[in-house]
Amino acid sequence: MGIRKMVSLLLALCMVTVAEAADEKAKAKTPPNIIFLFIDDMGYLDVGCMGSKDIKTPNIDRIAKEGVRMTDCYASAPVCSPTRAAFLTGLWQQRTGIEWAIGLTSEEAKRVDGELVKVEEPFTMGLAPKDSHLTPLLKKQGYGTAAYGKWHLGFKPEYNPIKHGFDEYWGIIGGQCDYYKYYYLGGMKQLYEKTEMTTAEGYITDLINDRTVNYIREESESPFFIYVPYNAVHHPYHVPGDPTQSYTNENKNDGTRAGYAKMVESIDKGVGEMFAALEEKGILNNTLIIFTSDNGGERFSDNGPLFNHKTTLWEGGIRVPCLLRWPDGGLPAGKVTSQPAITMDLTATILAAAGVPLPKDHPIDGINLLPILRGDEEPVMERTFCWRVDRTRRRMKAVRHGDWKYVKDDMVEMLFNLKDDIGEHNDLYYERLDKVKELREKLATWEADVDKVPPPILIH
Repeated sequence: MGIRKMVSLLLALCMVTVAEAADEKAKAKTPPNIIFLFIDDMGYLDVGCMGSKDIKTPNIDRIAKEGVRMTDCYASAPVCSPTRAAFLTGLWQQRTGIEWAIGLTSEEAKRVDGELVKVEEPFTMGLAPKDSHLTPLLKKQGYGTAAYGKWHLGFKPEYNPIKHGFDEYWGIIGGQCDYYKYYYLGGMKQLYEKTEMTTAEGYITDLINDRTVNYIREESESPFFIYVPYNAVHHPYHVPGDPTQSYTNENKNDGTRAGYAKMVESIDKGVGEMFAALEEKGILNNTLIIFTSDNGGERFSDNGPLFNHKTTLWEGGIRVPCLLRWPDGGLPAGKVTSQPAITMDLTATILAAAGVPLPKDHPIDGINLLPILRGDEEPVMERTFCWRVDRTRRRMKAVRHGDWKYVKDDMVEMLFNLKDDIGEHNDLYYERLDKVKELREKLATWEADVDKVPPPILIH
């Protein structure tokens, strides 16, 4: 090869290298699109990548295969509304006053002249909008915002998703519904398009999927944030393809594991359609996809090795699947991590990914997980998470610090080492009274902190 040709070849190679480096740099600076898939009442082992043998979820599994699977992720509460409040605010739900699911069985009170006054009429309380919450912060950063699915943070117009910074909203305002007629128990209509009541035809999971895919394909401009809080797999256990099913107090818990599997697979089908839409637009790898559940599984779910289920602070009520995929953000493919995490961490992670500066007067109760998941920083294993159920008919508290978990179920106190005993079978209370004392103190410190500023409402 002549000198001139060799020089030309070297120059060409240098130009390619520089172009590739510039492309990588541009990718790193481009804010990601964000899709948050929030499943309702899903069991710990109810998708293939977590160990399910009877539910086929190839598209959800793809998130884990091409991203990160977290084994020790927790919901901030054992029921729906508080976890949703924690995610959208980045705060422990106790700071908002929403400690239980809003609805027929909740006890509601509002603060009048500093005192909590019981509210007799249901469905009147909700999460007050603030500019410091997740969606308004993303919107201020230039994000398009949409929410499709179950809201469950207030029925009244002032609590509507549109008031919380979403440009688009379609879904049910309450906690559950007939999957074909979209009614709450008793026939209460609750399907909304933005702030107006609307109607539709079809299986609601399919409609949520369709709305999300349409936003990606037709309405979105990058960057965007799509919040997809499915009402599946919450009761009633209505299966796809059978609009003759009804929803009453008498039959609301009827169903089968096989039907439940079809409900999960309907979600998975939609996730596959989302992947396809993102690939068509050429934005898949710069989209942060997060998949998780709002609390542990209920009747037909499989919580695997975990004890108990939704509404309790045992592992089966609060430990949830969590998957994250973002190749352009440096998340490695196929990584499995036991890094402890909780709902508010996902809020902090989204804000960090989007490059949103946190308001100084609104500290987030979670941490940005990206440096840990990428491997840029060492895992933070000695984290402290606390939970509280404080209702007239049920009182329970729990704290996890490192591998240790202290549980107070009414008057019974127990201690477990989750690393050795994920199923919470072996109570070590009397063997490690020193650890019991330490965790009690951490729980008391947390309660004093979250109760420092009395919330304007209380739902429990």
